Amino acid sequence: MGVLEKIKKARVAAPVAAVELPLDQILQRDCIAAMRDLPAASIDMIFADPPYNLQLGGDLSRPDGSHVDAVTDDWDKFDSLSVYDKFTREWLAEAKRILKPNGAIWVIGSYHNIFKVGSAIQDLGFWILNDVVWRKSNPMPNFKGTRFTNAHETLIWASMGEKARYTFNYRSMKTLNDELQMRSDWEFPVCGGPERLKKDGVKVHPTQKPEALLYRILLACTKPGDVVLDPFFGTGTTGAVAKRLGRHWIGIEREDDYVAAARERIDAALPLDESALTTMQSPKSAPKVAFGVLVENGYLTPGVVLTDARRKHRALVRADGSLESVCGQTGSIHKLGSLLQNAPACNGWTFWHHDGPDGLKPIDTLRQTYLLATQP
Repeated sequence: MGVLEKIKKARVAAPVAAVELPLDQILQRDCIAAMRDLPAASIDMIFADPPYNLQLGGDLSRPDGSHVDAVTDDWDKFDSLSVYDKFTREWLAEAKRILKPNGAIWVIGSYHNIFKVGSAIQDLGFWILNDVVWRKSNPMPNFKGTRFTNAHETLIWASMGEKARYTFNYRSMKTLNDELQMRSDWEFPVCGGPERLKKDGVKVHPTQKPEALLYRILLACTKPGDVVLDPFFGTGTTGAVAKRLGRHWIGIEREDDYVAAARERIDAALPLDESALTTMQSPKSAPKVAFGVLVENGYLTPGVVLTDARRKHRALVRADGSLESVCGQTGSIHKLGSLLQNAPACNGWTFWHHDGPDGLKPIDTLRQTYLLATQP
């Protein structure tokens, strides 16, 4: 064999160097360029909150004349609908390339853009699994009284193709919803209170999404250790929730203020204990508020220990709203309560208690607090 042939053979045999993923990092770049540098078939799930192209004309004011803090940033402005369409197809094409064959994508939008996004998703060969309605319990009113109040946004969940496998933790979603099938209409309040990031009294980001929304999505469609990419990272909601749930994340964001806020926020996020991350794979009862909603919204943190009123029984709260007793039994608040008492049924809301500032209280008090905070 000649020298030239040996060199050619060596080149063919030499393994291609694997490109390392920038795990748990923010890439401060244009999203399309940054995605092009990521290796093909390397990402487990993408959550995307792209510009909505709201095309707001002029300032928006309340009836009392005060200014409404709406989306007027340059990143949400496009010269025409065709320019927006081109941008949408380019970033979605890169998303398709970098997702694993069993990966999935979630995209959120409003009526301004979600139908265009959905069309592009289908044209690129994704397979839509669900459209999920996020119904806002506290939407901004329509101040002019010229239209219905915009009280929801739409999420599209799609796999890589009609026959593609994908992750769906069905039983965890059922457990999170007090053992009823999780529906495709989800109610969460608009991001507010201490969760809403502000600088000098002004919102850091006009469209910050609630962590509870991302908590449900990541718990439903990923496993611990999976890699989640957010190409429109903003202030890092996806990264903060991914860190809590033991998932890797990659964020792409151009704006300096958003990147700084995201880094500070994610650094402060505490990952859950490994035992709390073990999600249920099983079974009934349904009050107005599911126990999992309290976990999603931070009223109870996974890893917290609940007891009965006499402190005879103890159970650990897990990430999907299930409980695990000290002897390893698992179930919903109702199911585990009945198992531990060897009873045919149990009202978990009154059986289980948590330690609060005023001593031991039934977890039903947290449910009532949540209802008071979220009902109009």
